[in-house]
Amino acid sequence: MPAREWMRWGLWSVVAWTAFGFMNGTQVVVGMRAVGMHHPWGRLFAFSALSWALWIIASPLVVALGRRHPPARSWPIYLAAYTAIGAAHILWLVPLYRALDPLGVGMEHFNYFESAVSFFYSRFHVDLFVYICLLVLAHLLESRRTLAERDEQLSRARLEALRSQLQPHFLFNTLNGIAGLVRSNKNDTAVQMIAGLSDILRRVIDGPAGTETTLAEELEFVEKYLEIQKMRFVARLRFEVDVPLDLSGARVPSMILQPIVENAIEHGVGLTPEGGTLRISACRMNGHLNLSVENDGPAIGLIREGVGIGNTRERLRSMYGSAGTFDIHNTASHTVEAVVMVPYRAT
Repeated sequence: MPAREWMRWGLWSVVAWTAFGFMNGTQVVVGMRAVGMHHPWGRLFAFSALSWALWIIASPLVVALGRRHPPARSWPIYLAAYTAIGAAHILWLVPLYRALDPLGVGMEHFNYFESAVSFFYSRFHVDLFVYICLLVLAHLLESRRTLAERDEQLSRARLEALRSQLQPHFLFNTLNGIAGLVRSNKNDTAVQMIAGLSDILRRVIDGPAGTETTLAEELEFVEKYLEIQKMRFVARLRFEVDVPLDLSGARVPSMILQPIVENAIEHGVGLTPEGGTLRISACRMNGHLNLSVENDGPAIGLIREGVGIGNTRERLRSMYGSAGTFDIHNTASHTVEAVVMVPYRAT
């Protein structure tokens, strides 16, 4: 286990066994006094409480053993570990009993061997029960950790597959736009568009490998993409970005806005001869970050999702479950708005 986890288990072990020892000592003293026995109650309480002290050290070791060695092939290791703990417990109890004399009977005739045998028979089943419970707890924790790791690996693999689909789609559409400029003899603009595409691809390749980025970095990427599209549509495409500065550090899925912006251009403002305005905004609401992409294009009817929008939905579902949503709808002001909602987390 890592050092931090050792410290955490050590702390829990100290707290748990100290509390249990206090409870056991209290129970023994109160119970014996209730039936009229007379003993040195302070020493009896101390012995009853301290008799569990070995498990403060042993518990983290047993948990680490159970998490490292699967039960199917580790019974010899488990048996050896229990034997060592049982022997250590007896070596702790016998001198403790000798030093405290909890029953007040005197130690003139004390015999170490007889006491060791007596403690073995009286504590064997209790120590075995504690040992098995700790092993079961260790296996449950390890199974949970393994399942969490598998879920995370599956989520990452699924996300990478989706991104590998998205990037060629984006590249294909951009190259189509360059080809259109060349056919229209707008070669200078096509060259500028190629240079802009080169900058974007370099950012995609050299950018952070994580599944998330900051909203500021995502907006910078989208604005570069919009500059490329503006070369293609010229005055027909206008865009506005309205994002408060205090949201710049919010975490968002990388390349989440580009397919939505692309969809707004191809199926929105790009379909009208006079073009229109594309607006990108963001706000924080009820613990979530809302990203909006609104365009002046024609109203939508039955939505047919392409690769980009379909991947957007799948990525949000993969990363956030039901906490990440995507919605596209007509607005009362005769625009079309796409809204992404993700849990708000700042860097």
